[in-house]
Amino acid sequence: MSYTVTHTNLPGVLLLEPKIFGDSRGFFYESFNQRDFESATGCAVTFVQDNHSRSAKNVLRGLHYQIKNPQGKLVRVIEGEVYDVTVDLRRSSPTFGRSFGVTLSAANSLQLWVPPGFAHGFVVRSETAQFLYKTT
Repeated sequence: MSYTVTHTNLPGVLLLEPKIFGDSRGFFYESFNQRDFESATGCAVTFVQDNHSRSAKNVLRGLHYQIKNPQGKLVRVIEGEVYDVTVDLRRSSPTFGRSFGVTLSAANSLQLWVPPGFAHGFVVRSETAQFLYKTT
């Protein structure tokens, strides 16, 4: 398995730590592997789009959500650091309105799975940050 998965206080929102192979040359890791993702998370998803944003310090992006066609997102930072927040917008959920926040950075390589039905956003803490989103 190429991920360590941590369950958050919001059922379905998962923090993923990839297995990183490093040496004097640098590092290598699989940032996404469909089979490993499904095995580690129990989520069978189809990603249809990849997005990439670059933002300056203190830029706030979000909270974004979709009503008619809710999307799941697998997000990570490849440059800099952000504080990432997810909010449960599923009205029938026992955790409706609750949030989860975590620091995502190029240094920690953490990824966050945000299932459909959740709002998502982040604020940039470093001088700049590059943020990648895989969306369903």
